[in-house]
Amino acid sequence: MNELPEPIRVLIVDDDPLVRAGLRLMLGGETDLALVGDVSDGDEVVDAVRTRQPHVILMDVRMSRVDGISAVRLLRSAGLPVVPAVIVLTTFRTDATVLDALRAGAAGFLLKHTPPAEIVAAIRAAADGRPTVSSDVLRQLIDHVTAAGEEGGPPESDPLAPLTDRERDVALAVADGLGNAEIGERLYLSHGSVKAHISSALGKLGIDNRIQLAVLAHESRSHRG
Repeated sequence: MNELPEPIRVLIVDDDPLVRAGLRLMLGGETDLALVGDVSDGDEVVDAVRTRQPHVILMDVRMSRVDGISAVRLLRSAGLPVVPAVIVLTTFRTDATVLDALRAGAAGFLLKHTPPAEIVAAIRAAADGRPTVSSDVLRQLIDHVTAAGEEGGPPESDPLAPLTDRERDVALAVADGLGNAEIGERLYLSHGSVKAHISSALGKLGIDNRIQLAVLAHESRSHRG
Protein backbone atom coordinates (compact mmCIF):
# COMPACT_ATOMS: atom_id res chain seq x y z
CA MET A 1 0.00 0.00 0.00
CA ASN A 2 1.43 3.40 -1.03
CA GLU A 3 1.97 5.90 1.75
CA LEU A 4 0.40 9.32 1.39
CA PRO A 5 2.94 12.12 0.79
CA GLU A 6 3.85 14.27 3.76
CA PRO A 7 1.70 17.40 3.90
CA ILE A 8 3.34 20.77 3.30
CA ARG A 9 4.05 22.31 6.70
CA VAL A 10 3.10 26.00 6.82
CA LEU A 11 3.93 28.69 9.39
CA ILE A 12 2.06 32.02 9.47
CA VAL A 13 3.82 35.20 10.61
CA ASP A 14 1.55 38.24 10.92
CA ASP A 15 0.87 40.77 13.66
CA ASP A 16 -2.85 41.03 12.83
CA PRO A 17 -4.90 38.37 14.69
CA LEU A 18 -7.71 38.63 12.14
CA VAL A 19 -5.32 37.94 9.25
CA ARG A 20 -3.86 34.97 11.09
CA ALA A 21 -7.35 33.63 11.76
CA GLY A 22 -8.36 34.08 8.12
CA LEU A 23 -5.26 32.27 6.87
CA ARG A 24 -5.79 29.44 9.37
CA LEU A 25 -9.35 29.04 8.10
CA MET A 26 -8.22 29.13 4.48
CA LEU A 27 -5.47 26.53 4.93
CA GLY A 28 -7.58 24.26 7.12
CA GLY A 29 -9.58 22.98 4.16
CA GLU A 30 -6.54 21.78 2.20
CA THR A 31 -5.66 18.14 2.82
CA ASP A 32 -2.09 18.49 1.51
CA LEU A 33 -1.27 21.45 3.78
CA ALA A 34 -0.62 21.34 7.53
CA LEU A 35 -0.56 24.52 9.58
CA VAL A 36 2.19 24.02 12.17
CA GLY A 37 1.66 27.31 13.97
CA ASP A 38 1.50 31.07 13.75
CA VAL A 39 3.51 33.86 15.39
CA SER A 40 2.88 37.58 15.63
CA ASP A 41 6.24 39.17 14.83
CA GLY A 42 9.45 38.69 12.88
CA ASP A 43 11.61 38.26 15.96
CA GLU A 44 9.81 34.99 16.71
CA VAL A 45 10.46 33.41 13.33
CA VAL A 46 13.85 31.73 13.82
CA ASP A 47 12.79 29.96 17.03
CA ALA A 48 9.48 28.93 15.43
CA VAL A 49 11.30 27.44 12.45
CA ARG A 50 13.66 25.50 14.72
CA THR A 51 10.82 23.99 16.76
CA ARG A 52 8.10 23.56 14.13
CA GLN A 53 10.15 22.92 10.97
CA PRO A 54 7.82 24.41 8.35
CA HIS A 55 8.39 23.93 4.64
CA VAL A 56 6.81 27.29 3.76
CA ILE A 57 6.27 30.55 5.69
CA LEU A 58 3.59 33.13 4.91
CA MET A 59 5.25 36.34 6.12
CA ASP A 60 3.76 39.80 6.62
CA VAL A 61 5.96 42.80 5.77
CA ARG A 62 4.89 45.42 8.31
CA MET A 63 5.27 44.22 11.89
CA SER A 64 5.96 46.17 15.06
CA ARG A 65 9.32 44.78 16.19
CA VAL A 66 11.01 43.04 13.25
CA ASP A 67 9.61 43.50 9.75
CA GLY A 68 9.18 40.61 7.36
CA ILE A 69 12.11 41.45 5.11
CA SER A 70 14.48 41.66 8.08
CA ALA A 71 13.04 38.36 9.30
CA VAL A 72 13.88 36.72 5.97
CA ARG A 73 17.46 37.94 6.33
CA LEU A 74 17.60 36.61 9.91
CA LEU A 75 16.43 33.20 8.70
CA ARG A 76 19.09 33.04 6.02
CA SER A 77 21.86 33.97 8.44
CA ALA A 78 20.75 31.78 11.37
CA GLY A 79 22.68 28.69 10.35
CA LEU A 80 19.56 26.54 10.11
CA PRO A 81 20.05 23.12 8.48
CA VAL A 82 17.08 23.82 6.20
CA VAL A 83 15.69 27.28 5.46
CA PRO A 84 11.99 27.18 4.55
CA ALA A 85 10.66 29.01 1.53
CA VAL A 86 9.17 32.38 2.46
CA ILE A 87 6.21 33.95 0.69
CA VAL A 88 5.84 37.62 1.56
CA LEU A 89 2.14 38.38 1.92
CA THR A 90 1.30 42.07 2.21
CA THR A 91 -1.07 44.90 1.36
CA PHE A 92 1.88 46.93 0.03
CA ARG A 93 3.42 46.52 -3.40
CA THR A 94 5.86 49.40 -3.83
CA ASP A 95 8.86 48.73 -6.06
CA ALA A 96 11.22 49.01 -3.09
CA THR A 97 9.24 46.53 -0.99
CA VAL A 98 9.09 43.95 -3.78
CA LEU A 99 12.75 44.27 -4.69
CA ASP A 100 13.92 44.25 -1.07
CA ALA A 101 11.91 41.10 -0.34
CA LEU A 102 13.28 39.25 -3.35
CA ARG A 103 16.85 40.39 -2.74
CA ALA A 104 16.55 39.20 0.87
CA GLY A 105 15.75 35.74 -0.49
CA ALA A 106 11.95 35.52 -0.39
CA ALA A 107 10.53 32.82 -2.65
CA GLY A 108 7.46 34.83 -3.57
CA PHE A 109 5.51 38.03 -3.12
CA LEU A 110 1.73 38.04 -2.97
CA LEU A 111 -0.80 40.72 -2.12
CA LYS A 112 -3.19 39.96 0.72
CA HIS A 113 -6.17 40.41 -1.59
CA THR A 114 -4.85 37.58 -3.79
CA PRO A 115 -7.62 34.96 -4.17
CA PRO A 116 -7.27 32.08 -1.67
CA ALA A 117 -6.82 29.50 -4.44
CA GLU A 118 -3.80 31.45 -5.75
CA ILE A 119 -2.27 31.68 -2.28
CA VAL A 120 -2.66 27.93 -1.83
CA ALA A 121 -1.14 27.34 -5.28
CA ALA A 122 1.77 29.62 -4.34
CA ILE A 123 2.41 27.60 -1.18
CA ARG A 124 2.53 24.40 -3.21
CA ALA A 125 4.83 26.01 -5.76
CA ALA A 126 7.19 27.36 -3.08
CA ALA A 127 7.37 23.95 -1.42
CA ASP A 128 8.35 22.55 -4.81
CA GLY A 129 11.08 25.15 -5.25
CA ARG A 130 9.14 27.32 -7.68
CA PRO A 131 8.95 30.99 -6.59
CA THR A 132 5.69 32.82 -7.17
CA VAL A 133 4.78 36.47 -7.59
CA SER A 134 1.32 37.91 -8.20
CA SER A 135 0.96 38.67 -11.91
CA ASP A 136 0.38 42.38 -11.31
CA VAL A 137 3.39 42.56 -8.99
CA LEU A 138 5.58 40.78 -11.55
CA ARG A 139 4.43 43.19 -14.24
CA GLN A 140 5.23 46.11 -11.95
CA LEU A 141 8.65 44.64 -11.20
CA ILE A 142 9.46 44.23 -14.88
CA ASP A 143 8.23 47.77 -15.61
CA HIS A 144 10.47 49.04 -12.81
CA VAL A 145 13.52 47.32 -14.31
CA THR A 146 12.63 48.57 -17.79
CA ALA A 147 12.15 52.17 -16.59
CA ALA A 148 15.40 52.09 -14.66
CA GLY A 149 17.18 50.94 -17.80
CA GLU A 150 15.62 53.71 -19.86
CA GLU A 151 16.53 56.40 -17.31
CA GLY A 152 20.05 55.28 -16.63
CA GLY A 153 20.89 53.63 -19.91
CA PRO A 154 21.85 49.98 -20.25
CA PRO A 155 23.94 48.39 -17.48
CA GLU A 156 27.70 48.78 -17.89
CA SER A 157 28.18 45.03 -18.10
CA ASP A 158 25.93 42.13 -19.07
CA PRO A 159 24.49 40.64 -15.85
CA LEU A 160 24.30 37.21 -17.54
CA ALA A 161 27.91 37.25 -18.73
CA PRO A 162 28.99 34.34 -16.47
CA LEU A 163 26.44 31.98 -18.05
CA THR A 164 26.85 29.56 -20.92
CA ASP A 165 24.77 30.18 -24.05
CA ARG A 166 22.29 27.49 -23.03
CA GLU A 167 21.99 28.83 -19.47
CA ARG A 168 21.36 32.28 -20.96
CA ASP A 169 18.61 30.88 -23.18
CA VAL A 170 16.97 29.29 -20.13
CA ALA A 171 17.31 32.52 -18.12
CA LEU A 172 15.63 34.53 -20.88
CA ALA A 173 12.82 31.98 -21.03
CA VAL A 174 12.36 32.35 -17.27
CA ALA A 175 12.11 36.12 -17.82
CA ASP A 176 9.32 35.46 -20.32
CA GLY A 177 7.36 33.81 -17.51
CA LEU A 178 7.66 30.23 -18.79
CA GLY A 179 7.53 27.23 -16.48
CA ASN A 180 10.02 24.38 -16.71
CA ALA A 181 7.88 22.30 -19.07
CA GLU A 182 7.36 25.28 -21.41
CA ILE A 183 11.08 26.10 -21.33
CA GLY A 184 11.83 22.49 -22.24
CA GLU A 185 9.46 22.67 -25.20
CA ARG A 186 10.93 25.97 -26.40
CA LEU A 187 14.56 24.86 -26.11
CA TYR A 188 14.13 21.10 -26.74
CA LEU A 189 15.43 20.20 -23.29
CA SER A 190 14.31 17.61 -20.77
CA HIS A 191 12.70 18.71 -17.54
CA GLY A 192 15.81 17.62 -15.63
CA SER A 193 18.09 19.60 -17.94
CA VAL A 194 16.02 22.74 -17.47
CA LYS A 195 16.22 22.42 -13.68
CA ALA A 196 19.97 21.76 -13.88
CA HIS A 197 20.58 24.83 -16.06
CA ILE A 198 18.52 27.04 -13.73
CA SER A 199 20.36 25.73 -10.66
CA SER A 200 23.71 26.31 -12.34
CA ALA A 201 22.73 29.83 -13.41
CA LEU A 202 21.60 30.75 -9.89
CA GLY A 203 24.88 29.51 -8.47
CA LYS A 204 27.04 31.35 -10.98
CA LEU A 205 25.13 34.61 -10.47
CA GLY A 206 25.02 34.32 -6.67
CA ILE A 207 21.23 34.65 -6.48
CA ASP A 208 18.53 32.59 -4.80
CA ASN A 209 15.52 32.22 -7.05
CA ARG A 210 13.93 32.45 -10.48
CA ILE A 211 12.46 35.87 -9.88
CA GLN A 212 15.89 37.38 -9.33
CA LEU A 213 17.05 35.51 -12.43
CA ALA A 214 14.18 37.04 -14.43
CA VAL A 215 15.16 40.54 -13.30
CA LEU A 216 18.79 40.00 -14.36
CA ALA A 217 17.64 38.58 -17.69
CA HIS A 218 15.61 41.74 -18.37
CA GLU A 219 18.65 43.84 -17.48
CA SER A 220 20.73 41.71 -19.86
CA ARG A 221 18.29 42.38 -22.68
CA SER A 222 18.65 46.13 -22.00
CA HIS A 223 22.43 45.75 -22.08
CA ARG A 224 22.37 43.98 -25.43
CA GLY A 225 19.76 46.36 -26.83
